[in-house]
Amino acid sequence: MSARDSILELKKRIGESIIGQETVIDRLLIALLADGHILMEGLPGLAKTRTIKTLAKNLESEFRRIQFTPDLLPADVTGSEMYYDEGGKGSFKFQPGPIFGNLILADEINRAPAKAQAALLEAMEERQVTVSGTTHLLPALFLVLATQNPIEQEGTYPLPEAQTDRFLMKVLLGYSTDPEEAQILRLVRGEEGAAAKKDERTKLPQQAILDARTEVHKVFVSEALEKYLVALIAATRRPGDFSPDLKKWIQIGASPRGTLALDRCSRASAWLQGRDHVTPGDVRAIAPDCLRHRLILSYEAAADGVTPDRVVAEVVKRVALP
Repeated sequence: MSARDSILELKKRIGESIIGQETVIDRLLIALLADGHILMEGLPGLAKTRTIKTLAKNLESEFRRIQFTPDLLPADVTGSEMYYDEGGKGSFKFQPGPIFGNLILADEINRAPAKAQAALLEAMEERQVTVSGTTHLLPALFLVLATQNPIEQEGTYPLPEAQTDRFLMKVLLGYSTDPEEAQILRLVRGEEGAAAKKDERTKLPQQAILDARTEVHKVFVSEALEKYLVALIAATRRPGDFSPDLKKWIQIGASPRGTLALDRCSRASAWLQGRDHVTPGDVRAIAPDCLRHRLILSYEAAADGVTPDRVVAEVVKRVALP
């Protein structure tokens, strides 16, 4: 089985358990292939946790869940030095925290204070943890899926813009359609009836993901398309050159991470669709997920009820196709 066939099989399995969130599944696989992290935002009960649990169930990996709460400490995320007494001789040994896994669910990340958030985000960026002067490397397969609730903001600690910028994509979850809701009802009812039955299918090996990443890296991006990526980001930094509305709405544009995210995600998206090259359609499709959390909008935009997605749509509209 080729690397792409393996990933498509993984996508199929996840789709069997997650109804009505096809875009979310695609974005999760793109993040896995692009070696990045995802911030998911949606109302309670929209399968954010279930999605990554289903991925972990079908992939050879260590799944760890970190429930972010106001009393969470950095050591609760990274681990700490513990004192052990063996035969009358005491010594300190590093006890790894839950961050030392392959698939990390950071549930309700905005419920913990800045120190705990920073401990996770440093590990995401550096792919290592330093405790008591010793550096500990994280696994090659390392994906953080952080969730946050757009309501119930009392008692939360919103992620600073510099920290949200470290997420490859921000994905928004919406409600399912009525027919999909009926499918969910039947799916859960069937799972309850077959609770004792185990899934005998073989898990996808980690090497399949690493092989797929190698192939994604080889996906061709033309020079014209590179200029298009740069122009999209430039439109967020110099909005006055492209549109009066953009100038009024955007206070601070996307960082260089935005350019890199568009490149990596568009290549992964093209590869998933069976192509060895990126098209403008790949870039336009992935742009909202890569840019919505990287823009700081003005007070005028907030007053007019302008959302980041509307701003990204205007950016895509104003920048000429290659």
